[in-house]
Amino acid sequence: MSNVNLFCIAVDAPLGLLTYSYGGSEDLPIGSRVRVPLGPRTTTGVVVARTDKVDGDFEIKEIIEILHEYPVISPAMFKWLSWLSEFYCYPIGNVFACAYPPAKKKSAGTRKQLKLSPTQWKNHQLTDEQQAVVRDILNCQGFAAHLVFGVTGSGKTEVYMQVLAEMLAQGKGGLVLVPEISLTPQLIQRFVSRFGDIIAVIHSHLSEREKTDQWWDVLEGRKKILIGARSALFCSVPNLGVIVVDEEHEPTFKQEEKLKYHARDSAVMLAKIHNCPVVLGSATPSAESWKNAIEKKYILHQLPSRVEGRQLPIFEVVDLKKEKEFTKGRLSSKSESAFWLSSTLSAAISKNLQCGKQTALFLNRRGMAQMVICPLCGNVCECPNCDISLTLHNRTSMVCHYCDYHESLAAKCPSCHEGELKSIGLGTEKIEADLAKIFPSARLARADRDEITGRKDIEDLITRMENNEIDILVGTQMIAKGLDFKNLTLVGLVMADVGFNLPDFRATERAFQLVTQVAGRAGRHVKEGEDPGKVIIQTFNPLHPAIHYGIQNNYVGYMNHELSPRSELAYPPYSMLCAIRIQGSNQTKVHQTLNRLSSRAQGLCQQKNSYDDISVLGPAAAPLARIKRQYRYQVLLKGGSAGRVTHFAKHLLGDQDWVESGVKIVLDINPVQLL
Repeated sequence: MSNVNLFCIAVDAPLGLLTYSYGGSEDLPIGSRVRVPLGPRTTTGVVVARTDKVDGDFEIKEIIEILHEYPVISPAMFKWLSWLSEFYCYPIGNVFACAYPPAKKKSAGTRKQLKLSPTQWKNHQLTDEQQAVVRDILNCQGFAAHLVFGVTGSGKTEVYMQVLAEMLAQGKGGLVLVPEISLTPQLIQRFVSRFGDIIAVIHSHLSEREKTDQWWDVLEGRKKILIGARSALFCSVPNLGVIVVDEEHEPTFKQEEKLKYHARDSAVMLAKIHNCPVVLGSATPSAESWKNAIEKKYILHQLPSRVEGRQLPIFEVVDLKKEKEFTKGRLSSKSESAFWLSSTLSAAISKNLQCGKQTALFLNRRGMAQMVICPLCGNVCECPNCDISLTLHNRTSMVCHYCDYHESLAAKCPSCHEGELKSIGLGTEKIEADLAKIFPSARLARADRDEITGRKDIEDLITRMENNEIDILVGTQMIAKGLDFKNLTLVGLVMADVGFNLPDFRATERAFQLVTQVAGRAGRHVKEGEDPGKVIIQTFNPLHPAIHYGIQNNYVGYMNHELSPRSELAYPPYSMLCAIRIQGSNQTKVHQTLNRLSSRAQGLCQQKNSYDDISVLGPAAAPLARIKRQYRYQVLLKGGSAGRVTHFAKHLLGDQDWVESGVKIVLDINPVQLL
């Protein structure tokens, strides 16, 4: 074996490093992509290190080929990918596989280009506040994390573009991350109109061919600025000068499948490795980022005013407990009953229609109703695969929003065969149907996952809104952020309470963020002296902290209120969490595995001076205890540092030879949802 070159390869499989030999004459640098045999098949992998050590007596297989099509992973990207694997406890080969495009390369001349239509860029005069933020960011040399805390409409995007323009002048590139939900043609066109055809875009609504072509355009220097969702982090921008994370508080920055990384936190580490600034922006920063800012770990920049003297909207809160129609009508299935529409909101919509202004109504629930029940026997129509009630759609179809199970609405109860099924609850589809009867001349549109299924749908919706072809837009959180319409002056939160009482310690924080972000769509272009935009909040809990502080636009007051109990209970951002999720289709095997996990955890905690700083919460059934026929349980680990928590988790799980067959255990470092 002394004359054979041996290499440690991170293969694209849930395995550790494997050793392969290579007898070729050409050089094989660290970071090269190769094809190797793995059992009866072949797979790709990345060269991680040379080695002269072999553990065990087994045949060492040879590397099949070097995949020259792909560039060698840069040292900075190599270091960052290795950190992701270690921090998020995910197989290193699967992490490295994320750093490549999904399809084969085509020559630049044969690629189908994305349609990005440049428009004439209007030179915006920066406010004094914007100028100060841009200056302070650019004056910081090397790595620093900047938190731009600015009210909705304060011009954060213009700040980003000014910083990017300076980086381009220095011959550097830029990476801009936005939540998937905000990757609209509006935002992209703003950047294209400013920077022209050097903009690349990567997000989930692109085809594999489009993603691949954009990836190569960035890597080979044809595009200097990459705008994308969280996965854009894995595209290596040459000579990276700045990373921007807009709406940094958004939970969609957390990947919930496979590699459960958080794009914001990962972007901060990527910037640190590249020794460049990272700019985080939000009108409602996450508790984690705010704590980092007040502790001086992040540099805080504030934009307290809207640009051009534009006014913030005024708020009006409607207490639904005092609305007789809502109280009487909430169990009604009569389609003509608009029990959800208060007289206050109805009058405001009528006035807006008369003035030729646009209205947006927000409810974070799809469908006609959230529950179908038999009033005689009390049977609720539930999904056979999940512990969740079916949602009524189109008045005739009941759907599970977790596994997509469909069932036709029966005339009689399937349980007692006597009662007539009744729908309870409210969804965007129901709101749209009611509005069509109450305001028959109004032009309506709905934006939810039933109506908006692809890129063309959102593009068409935005065009119609911008051309004033829509009077009332009804939507879920899809319309809550990232959209900017000049003629939209009224926003109504139909039932703000949705999400208030979820079994998650972040529920109130998300509710406050949603109230603030939705309200921020109203009157964004109303100038000084004109009637300001208006936000009407319908709620059963007018004193809820999310509403109390939201209508005052008092983020700091809210965060002081929120952080106090979290500090007392040692919850994030005052600790690090790890969720261990145990799931399987056989409930007996899941319970057996759960009991063993619990015993192992107790044993570790009892070891003197080993893990005194780690708290183990659970095990307990997950709030959604069965999804897609999988029984789900979870254990929470809580500790002062991510390193200690992950070390405990790895020690706890070991090689998992104690786990029953068919049972899966998933680690989630710093989870953002616990359902």
